Amino acid sequence: MSYVDSNLITGEHVVHRARLHWIIYVPGISLFIFIIGIPLLLRAWMRSATTELAVTNKRVIIKTGWISRHTLEMNLGKIENIGVDQGILGRILGYGTISVIGTGGTRESFPNIADPLEFRKTVQDQSQ
Repeated sequence: MSYVDSNLITGEHVVHRARLHWIIYVPGISLFIFIIGIPLLLRAWMRSATTELAVTNKRVIIKTGWISRHTLEMNLGKIENIGVDQGILGRILGYGTISVIGTGGTRESFPNIADPLEFRKTVQDQSQ
């Protein structure tokens, strides 16, 4: 069972799940010819496998890491803004960094998220 599913509260359901973009594999693939590419591919795969991003009807839940875990669980009412940063390549390929800004100026950034505009739109739809 995933982290998100095991931590849902009563009456809460997942509205949107996001994932990391395939761009995280590019450094490992480009260096695969050399031995150094294999650890980079394994690292990217582990990062992708241990990252969960979800928007529920009550909060945003983001979990990264396996051994050393970082979680963000913020009620929708406590979110002031969801920022999206995309470079040119990110706009073309559909990935970017989301920044969740909570009340009191708390800011958490998560890079290489696939379709970050859809993530932001879902949070905005749920918080109304």
